[in-house]
Amino acid sequence: MSENGNELMKIKYEAAVPFYYYKPTYKDCQTLKEQWIRAKYERKEFSEPWKNFTYEEGIKDGLLMKMGRDNGQFLSRRFVLSEREGTLKYFTKYDAKEPKAVIKVDTINATFQPKKIGNPNGLQITYLKDYSTRNIFVYHDNCKEIVDWFNTIRAVQLHYLKVAFPGSTDAELVHKLTRNFLKEGQMEKTGPKHTEGFKKRWFTLDQRRLMYFKDPLDAFAKGEVFLGNKSHGYSASPGLPAGTHCNGAWQHGITIVTPERGFLFTCESEADQQDWLKHFNNVMNAVMSPQEYTMEALFKHKH
Repeated sequence: MSENGNELMKIKYEAAVPFYYYKPTYKDCQTLKEQWIRAKYERKEFSEPWKNFTYEEGIKDGLLMKMGRDNGQFLSRRFVLSEREGTLKYFTKYDAKEPKAVIKVDTINATFQPKKIGNPNGLQITYLKDYSTRNIFVYHDNCKEIVDWFNTIRAVQLHYLKVAFPGSTDAELVHKLTRNFLKEGQMEKTGPKHTEGFKKRWFTLDQRRLMYFKDPLDAFAKGEVFLGNKSHGYSASPGLPAGTHCNGAWQHGITIVTPERGFLFTCESEADQQDWLKHFNNVMNAVMSPQEYTMEALFKHKH
């Protein structure tokens, strides 16, 4: 590298990185960064343009440690990802004929969550079930194996999208693959009447969905808030309405208004309050896609 410089090294070792392969940034976890480096320089996966990638074999079948929905224990489960069927299935027993769940790849998100899961290779898989977000928490002891699962999910998703949007290029579709959450953390929240006590909840902001959980590792959210565009009656502002009875320990309020109702939250610090508000307002200022209008309509119907 010292002889040839970064650019020449990049041309050699990143000659054929597939569009779907996730290139980690400084914000990503150690496992993703380490496997990217090993894939490039140790295994030389991307040096030969004609090389076949294991991520593109169309099927992946193997065992992952999955957290039980009710008891929090991790147990070995068989997962099968199929490009032809466009599904990810998991089975409670290796030789079981019927899967416990069949997940459509177009509804899947996967994001590494080592701190939350308590394992350096922890992966959170979310998908839509009856228009609600369902969380699955998995890990594998082998770093390469869990990153291979992650990138194979992305490869299958890209294949699915190319069929669904035949006129689009890979570069145009890659942003529709797995994504990291915009922000996660604790806030306090009161109920719909705004007279109930404030309770601590774990919040996840995923694109326009703000979900809240009793515990960060819950399978289902206790509730979800859709954040639409500001021009449609959505807003986020600092502080709480006058007269709000704030019994919680945290004093830095946020008021979110939607066409249906208002939501009141409190943050532990002003810095956290400002960071949440920045993300809320970025989302509300963004132009909505046709898919997001559909999601908004489903939210209104559901709630």
